[in-house]
Amino acid sequence: MIGVLNINKPQNWTSRDVVNRVQRIVRPIKSGHAGTLDPLASGVLVVCVGSATKLISHVQQMPKQYQATFLLGQTSPSEDTETETTPVPSAPEPTRLNLESQLPNFLGTIMQRPPAYSALKLQGQRSYALARQGLEIKLKSRPIKIYSLEITKYAYPELQLSIRCGSGTYVRSLGRDLAESLGTGAVMSALTRTAIGSYCIADALDPHQIQADLLPEQLLSPLTTVAHLPRVTLNEEQVNHICHGRLIESKRPTNSNSDILVATDSKDNLIALLRERKPGMLGPTCNFKPPA
Repeated sequence: MIGVLNINKPQNWTSRDVVNRVQRIVRPIKSGHAGTLDPLASGVLVVCVGSATKLISHVQQMPKQYQATFLLGQTSPSEDTETETTPVPSAPEPTRLNLESQLPNFLGTIMQRPPAYSALKLQGQRSYALARQGLEIKLKSRPIKIYSLEITKYAYPELQLSIRCGSGTYVRSLGRDLAESLGTGAVMSALTRTAIGSYCIADALDPHQIQADLLPEQLLSPLTTVAHLPRVTLNEEQVNHICHGRLIESKRPTNSNSDILVATDSKDNLIALLRERKPGMLGPTCNFKPPA
């Protein structure tokens, strides 16, 4: 069994809760998710099943789309409503025009300081664990990518944003920084991930819909995770060589800058991910079909 499930994680479920539900159905086959959603958040959670778990890193690198709601004029240790909020003294009430004038400053590659309440490690411990001990945490800023950012609704203090971003982006910190640019604060009160790459919330399954007898129809092809990569089709002899870890003679497509190629057989089954090992010779970086 190999494939991908596009699941709509409910609010107050952990990402692990979703994987555990899938795991109970597919065991002893392994499964894993491709990007944590906080319990407060809902939306698209991609779960890879079987050897498709080898593709998790590819899903994690896909652009993500979010719908986020913020309450302006407030702050909290976690930058959302999961911890106690505090009003900002004499907080200004930005107009929609004020907010829109700042949006271009948050597009492209920008530096972002992650929230103290995050799973990032500091001195060998999770940052959120240190923050819950009352320690003052200051994580280093790091580059993130924001592809698009727009206001979908605004009635002070509630602000709704649509965000398309790269991996590693903390949406609540984006709201924090936008508010601070206008002399106020913001806490995130709701978050929905509406898409990861081509996996959209409109097509996502409710966790309760996932059942053993329906699973063959619900599993998406693992090729959906690497559809953006160039592909080569192998003949039977080449498939046998690749499955045994040997090199094959084949040219890398000239119309792509990707170092990784997707190898399929004549029936469109995923065989391996390949990389050029030497000029004109391709070898597997990971295999999905066991040797015969």
